[in-house]
Amino acid sequence: MNHKAIRRLLAGVLAASVVASPAFARITAEEAARLGADLTPVGAEKAGNADGTIPAWDGGITAMVPGTIPGKAEGNPFPDDKPLFRIDASNLDRYAAKLTPGQVAMLRRFPDSYFMNVYPTRRSAALPVEVYARIKAQATKATLVDDGNGIEGLGLSTVPFPIPATGQEAIWNHLVRYRGRTLNRIMTQSVVQRSGSFLPVVINDLFAFKPVLPETPENANNLFFAIQNVLAPQRLAGTVLLVVDKINVVKEPRQSWVYNAGQRRVLRAPEVAYDNPGTAADGARTTDNYDMFNGAIDRYDWTLKGKAEIYVPYNANRLDSRDNSYADILKPGHMNPELLRYELHRVWVVEATLKPGSRHIYSKRVFYLDEDSWSALAVDHYDGRGDLWRVAEGHLMQFSQATVPFYTTEVLYDLQNDRYLTLGLNNEESLDIDFTWQPPEGYFTPGNLRRIAK
Repeated sequence: MNHKAIRRLLAGVLAASVVASPAFARITAEEAARLGADLTPVGAEKAGNADGTIPAWDGGITAMVPGTIPGKAEGNPFPDDKPLFRIDASNLDRYAAKLTPGQVAMLRRFPDSYFMNVYPTRRSAALPVEVYARIKAQATKATLVDDGNGIEGLGLSTVPFPIPATGQEAIWNHLVRYRGRTLNRIMTQSVVQRSGSFLPVVINDLFAFKPVLPETPENANNLFFAIQNVLAPQRLAGTVLLVVDKINVVKEPRQSWVYNAGQRRVLRAPEVAYDNPGTAADGARTTDNYDMFNGAIDRYDWTLKGKAEIYVPYNANRLDSRDNSYADILKPGHMNPELLRYELHRVWVVEATLKPGSRHIYSKRVFYLDEDSWSALAVDHYDGRGDLWRVAEGHLMQFSQATVPFYTTEVLYDLQNDRYLTLGLNNEESLDIDFTWQPPEGYFTPGNLRRIAK
């Protein structure tokens, strides 16, 4: 079966199917012409599903939502929506076909307190028109290289493979998806203990993505620059991490540096990758758990299983509201389910299996990628014995201030010890997300870390 035929087969699959081996070839001009026609500009099916429970995509939210204050708060585009029904331990068998194994495990583990409120499906995801133009212009040029660990012909596209034929192509779409041009946010990361106690770690996240990087030879392989500056609590404050991510880790691996306030030194930090502990996370997440998944893909074999209709977290504006305190949201065992919104969406299912001879604490991960934004909305993580271990959700919303679909929070539930981690909540912080921030020249350099810490 040729590459084009594989794509046509996968486009209609709603149950699991396996693509045995990658075929690193560009899509054809005929396939690219479907973008903006029967497919959306990012490659999703424009039409709704057969029974109307998933509507057709009508362009998403492209205008400022009432109540939005750029950089401060995002309004709710659907304030009058009510849940259609609730999934809990008593009826989950009725809905199991549209749930992930991780969701089923959570419903069974917390039968008295955990449930999923399912709302009408709103396909709100949208990107700026110039971003769509770049995606279509590069659609026939991008291809995987170096055994799928890098991309050639990416240009400034944020969806290099809008009609994916392999698991590697699909996960690359998540890795380089559009998250704005720059991003500046004050957010919290909290490890919630079994008792429900937690201590927010306040972090200033700053990003500059490829579309705004100067087009210089030095930046040719750079995907983004990122800085994490820990602001609180006092015992952790002053730790600043700089990461430079790469388009091709075979040519050049991730670069990272850290400034430690206690030592007052900037040091190379090569361990900021893969399954090394995440920054200030008390061992509750790996480095590559951030953003649901980030970094090099070379330790896994990636299989595109096809598409499925799944109840996933979406339009999480109520969770993002400044009306909620952290105590309102963070409850023993799980986040407050009354504040969470689930909708039926089509997702690409991608399975990552650890390669023989490679090391990682997760032997397998299964990703559920939103067809409208390429964001990972759920990820199931399996331990070395093959048991389901950690369950991740990305609570997505459309930031109308910048036409960006992004997470209001990520959550990683640990089924083995009943504690969990949230990352991204900023309900009690003064700054929401500023997508207009302009980094000064030389900002993302090791020499600037000491100044940032002050």
